[in-house]
Amino acid sequence: MRVIDQNSITDAVLEQMSSTPSPRLKEIMASLVRHLHAFAREVDLTPGEWLEGVSFLTAVGQTCTPHRQEFILLSDTLGLSALVNALNDKRSAGPCTKSSLLGPFYRQDAPTRQLGESILGQTKGSETVFYGRVVNAAGQGIPNALVEVWEADEGGYYDLQKFDPEVMDLRGCFHADSEGRYCLRGVCPLGYLIPMDGPIGNMIRAQKRHGHRPAHVHFMVSAPGYRELVTALYISGDEHLESDTVFGVSESLVVSVNKNAAASPFPSLPSVHFDFHLAAEEKEAATGRVGADPSQILKRGA
Repeated sequence: MRVIDQNSITDAVLEQMSSTPSPRLKEIMASLVRHLHAFAREVDLTPGEWLEGVSFLTAVGQTCTPHRQEFILLSDTLGLSALVNALNDKRSAGPCTKSSLLGPFYRQDAPTRQLGESILGQTKGSETVFYGRVVNAAGQGIPNALVEVWEADEGGYYDLQKFDPEVMDLRGCFHADSEGRYCLRGVCPLGYLIPMDGPIGNMIRAQKRHGHRPAHVHFMVSAPGYRELVTALYISGDEHLESDTVFGVSESLVVSVNKNAAASPFPSLPSVHFDFHLAAEEKEAATGRVGADPSQILKRGA
């Protein structure tokens, strides 16, 4: 009979998994087992610590609802989401705007709006204009590109945190014009604390981390024949740009809010100008979204 000990256990597990039909699943699971076992050996994991970890992951799952995704928040705060984003950016067929986190507050089916319209509904704040172009690698405008936007309000809260789940606020879908130009009115948000009332908040406090995200606005930009872009624009001057608790900030995504910009479609309002560059779609392209609508994740797991 085979002797199973702290060293032989890894090979025993890999041997049992060797018949996995899917080559990619086999590769991923084998690597996961090797790294997981190496981690346990490296830290000399005790039974009590193992149980604490199981309890933590159980609490993370129990906190998830159709309107809250605590596992995505865990991935974000451990830097895994940012790492997967970076790996996905490397697969791009050409130069494009850097990606950023989809985050745990994305919702599908945001209302379609006309160019220049406001995404403020329940929120009553001062408007800021976001405008620019959606272009290809050659700098040519991409007609009718879809620009989806969502953001927190001036107090740092998303609609899912404030209102009935049926209410959508500060979200919208816009189609660029024939020259790839887009324009919308939103708010200039504040930075905010990630949700700290669950297991991830407990983890952040135990690590003596501040838990803050810098002020930002989420965008998802797409068009037929181009790679979907998931990104965010970060407002310059925020004190947490260098220490984002989910590691989402890239220097190229930091923007300034300008007052009375003559080129703005609404020159009397503060404005942010940014051009989104889309890369050509690769063959057999898969989703670039590191995240999803929380309700859809629960449906997949049902």
